[in-house]
Amino acid sequence: MKKVEIFKEGKFKDGSMTRLLVHESPYMKVINFNIKAGQMLPLHSHDIEGEVSIAVLSGSGEFLGKDGLTLPAEVGDVLVCAISEPHGVMAKSDLRIMATIAPPI
Repeated sequence: MKKVEIFKEGKFKDGSMTRLLVHESPYMKVINFNIKAGQMLPLHSHDIEGEVSIAVLSGSGEFLGKDGLTLPAEVGDVLVCAISEPHGVMAKSDLRIMATIAPPI
């Protein structure tokens, strides 16, 4: 068992998105991303089997999908998709998200 205090350890940085590896095991990977307003986690996909979830912990923005799809990303929202499906996030305000990838990549 371990405890990670992401609101203390995961920092925002001007000019670039930051990430904090929260947990990694053979079963899953958990990453905290901190994205400044106007920045993004670009639309991307991975050519493997598995799933990803992206939970909004603070701030607001948009989840990005293929063909220009956007969905609101507000505190408490969780996006779940196949990891092979294009996904990304755009921050409207400083945005803190938690991504869980299973199995890990």
